[in-house]
Amino acid sequence: MAPAMDIETPNVAENFNDHRDGLALEATSDAIDDVNVMKAAMRVKNGTATQEEVDIYDQSQFDAEKDKTQFRQYEDACDRVKNFYREQHEKQTVAYNLKARNDFKTKTRAEMTIWQAMEKLNTLIDESDPDTSLSQIEHLLQAAEAIRRDGKPKWFQLTGLVHDLGKLLFFYDSRGQWDVVGDTFPVGCRFDESIIYPGTFENNPDSKDPIYSDKHGIYSPGCGMDNIMLSWGHDEYLYHICKEQSTLPDEALAMIRYHSFYPWHSAGGYRWMMNDKDEKMLAAVKAFNPYDLYSKSDEMPDPAKLKEYYMELINTYFPPREGETERVIRW
Repeated sequence: MAPAMDIETPNVAENFNDHRDGLALEATSDAIDDVNVMKAAMRVKNGTATQEEVDIYDQSQFDAEKDKTQFRQYEDACDRVKNFYREQHEKQTVAYNLKARNDFKTKTRAEMTIWQAMEKLNTLIDESDPDTSLSQIEHLLQAAEAIRRDGKPKWFQLTGLVHDLGKLLFFYDSRGQWDVVGDTFPVGCRFDESIIYPGTFENNPDSKDPIYSDKHGIYSPGCGMDNIMLSWGHDEYLYHICKEQSTLPDEALAMIRYHSFYPWHSAGGYRWMMNDKDEKMLAAVKAFNPYDLYSKSDEMPDPAKLKEYYMELINTYFPPREGETERVIRW
């Protein structure tokens, strides 16, 4: 088991383009997961959980015997992520999100197959997870195999395999950890109290903008989640890639895009944005969430033995073009 790592304190003097510490990024990502696990576990234990939070624990079968309160101590995890969220909440503005999306649409960062992307992720983040000594490929396979054991559809299994590949963003256009990982939330309207550490938005200029600080902001009730701008990060990045270059169903795209949108799927915020489609998508995200958070302590998968099976799934939902044996994805 790899040793636990403390999160890097943001260093404004550091040249981020010359120093992209993947180990620190994954330590941050793990600590964020810890907070979300502990928040839900404490509410369930204390009897203050919503029915939706209880369902997250009850509906998944692979983790039914695990004590989800023992991954780490909640208060310790909270202390470790506060600095991260302070930076994220100050910098995730409408202006930044518009620029990030424009950059995404106007250039290709790399061209790789899905499996090559998994291998590249290993070179960024390896042996850094405090809860497991597995490589990133093995961790992705853990989630996929847990979903497979529970008899979920093949598209669901593949979603588990690819759901973290957006962390490749750290190699390219990211400005720090804050625009790669972390819980996501809408920009362009008032920052809701359902967001973790809502008080840390004080220095975000959008919180004082007369339009963006309004409850509905640039949106209207019932506009639908497809029409909102979620804070830019690895989930939003991968969602747009899969939406444009795969045949994954809407439920899979929702799992990829919204599984870090805890203010919505776990805390009950932003329901005023939803339309009829979003009710179905919310159920899909809730079904996926346990496999994202709790599959890390499962037994070690063997990539060599599993590759053939998952390559069939990849080629089904990322179909090769003429002349290709595997789809080359524009990242």
